[in-house]
Amino acid sequence: MGKLDGTVVLITGAAGGIGAATARRLVRRGARVVLVDLDDAAVAALAAELGPGALAVAADVRELAPLEDAVAQGIAHFGGLDVVLANAGVGTFASVLTIDPQDFRRIIDINITGVFHTVRAALPALIERRGHVLVVSSLAAYASGPGIAAYGASKAGVEHFAHALRAEVAHHGVTVGTAHMSWIDTPMVREGQRQVRSFDRMLEQLPRPLSTITSVDTCADAFVAGIAARRRHVDVPRWVGLLRWLKPLLHTAPVQRRAAEHAAELVAEMERESDVASPTGG
Repeated sequence: MGKLDGTVVLITGAAGGIGAATARRLVRRGARVVLVDLDDAAVAALAAELGPGALAVAADVRELAPLEDAVAQGIAHFGGLDVVLANAGVGTFASVLTIDPQDFRRIIDINITGVFHTVRAALPALIERRGHVLVVSSLAAYASGPGIAAYGASKAGVEHFAHALRAEVAHHGVTVGTAHMSWIDTPMVREGQRQVRSFDRMLEQLPRPLSTITSVDTCADAFVAGIAARRRHVDVPRWVGLLRWLKPLLHTAPVQRRAAEHAAELVAEMERESDVASPTGG
């Protein structure tokens, strides 16, 4: 699938951020895109911008039936489905002690159950065309941190989901990749910086490579290249891939104790804040 001409790609969370930027690049490369998002006006506007190579479908990934309908519409409109980019996701920055339980549930429902619904709905069509799935995980699947328990749990969950899926569908000729990104300049990150003062404090405490915020355009370029090559891993920036190998070290007791020492003041500030952000899309 090195060439994308005529390739049909379904993207969830397509109305903005990484999803929209990836869709624009795919269409420029000759692909056709099924744009799925809960924001019907925004996703319709993007489809109008992209022209006849794009189809907009409003759907909530927390429910299976709307995703099945989106897949059916995409197949009816474009004749089939080759790739799924399970990109819809939300997050918030709050400690386990202070996070609203409904926010925690929403993050899990969208980031894990939403990926399952997306893949489950599309899988028969992907098997028919020996297609590709790219599941959006995160650096947070490799390295835990204060304030992102819900988000990190969800991204570790979808990474393991993708590994299991890969084993299940390989004999059908379907390939599965995972995307792992550090901080990307998305609405979710910008909203965290705006609403939660301790978010920037947390970034300041990280070593420089870990605190760098990468542009959406750079991320979208990597996604398109990963889709075209059916890559097993898409790492943004590339150094994120090193953490896949360092993950056992990051969870040893000495490293965890040192991290906890640095986190104590940050968590106290986080828990003092009364305007903790509600989940926002990435």
